[in-house]
Amino acid sequence: MTNPLFSWQQSAWQQLQQFGERLPHAILLHGPEGIGKTLFAEHFAQSLLCETPEQGGHACGHCLSCGWFVQYSHPDYRRVRPELLDEEESAGAEGEAESDKKTAKSAKAPSKEIVINQVRALTDFMNLSTHRSGRRVIVLYPAEALNTPAANALLKSLEEPSKNTVFVLVSNSLDRLLPTILSRCHKFGLGMPDSADALAWLKSQNVSDAEVWLAQQGGSPLAALEMSQSESRTELDDFLRQLCKPGPESSLKIAEKMQKMDVPTTVSWMQRWLYDIFSCKQTGRIRYYPRYQKELAVLAGRAGSTELLQVIRNTDERQAIASHPLAAKLFIEDMLLDYSALFH
Repeated sequence: MTNPLFSWQQSAWQQLQQFGERLPHAILLHGPEGIGKTLFAEHFAQSLLCETPEQGGHACGHCLSCGWFVQYSHPDYRRVRPELLDEEESAGAEGEAESDKKTAKSAKAPSKEIVINQVRALTDFMNLSTHRSGRRVIVLYPAEALNTPAANALLKSLEEPSKNTVFVLVSNSLDRLLPTILSRCHKFGLGMPDSADALAWLKSQNVSDAEVWLAQQGGSPLAALEMSQSESRTELDDFLRQLCKPGPESSLKIAEKMQKMDVPTTVSWMQRWLYDIFSCKQTGRIRYYPRYQKELAVLAGRAGSTELLQVIRNTDERQAIASHPLAAKLFIEDMLLDYSALFH
């Protein structure tokens, strides 16, 4: 098959192949969000199950095992992820009409977490003989979506691995995983592509203003592509323009508008804005929002360093609970009023 990996992943793939038969029973792929870790993990899983792998370790793409894999019907493969991701993939594949039918059928919102029942279901899978007398592979992502009961249940499987079973976990944030899970996995880092590779890829996808989108997403090309095509681009621009004019009144106005947005996304925009203010204050450099260099420079001159660091810490703490705000509007109001107080 054609090598599906991105250009910036080729070196990491070669390093991974050096394990050979000494492959750990659990590998934790980690790195920044938006660089293609999930694609890397699933291609690796397919290669482990492929019956006639090509030179370089890539799956052949045409054996019976590969045929099953691409249809997600391989008997020796399991993919574990939050229900929400399955819903989004299904909606994208089936169209809005079918998605509406599913929504009507279920009043319960799909979970953003990996729950204990999903992990327990792996027990029976791991106790069965492999269908093709080879490996059994489990891909789980994002690992930080494991809630506490699910993480503890997974830990038991990692401590007592079944023969010929390989776990491939994917994480955007190692500090959100249990130390006991980290200690039982071989950590394998996937780095950010250099700017030239990322920009070349974005331009091959016909992304206009590729430099702007790449900067806004911290150098993550897949995240930049997604944002360039997202309907939330207008909301981001409105949000940043309001942040240029901090004040209690504007804070309430933004919160009213942003309450329907994904809260963690909104908080991440604020985190990057605050980072740029701090960076501008300390070094004169802007990382995420170079289009707002003049406005950020003015704000950097108005904010005290100690107070700015405290607001950054507060916003980081908010991100840790942003997926479950009791009231989105009040949550965003509180964050924005905290920001506004820096300048008044």
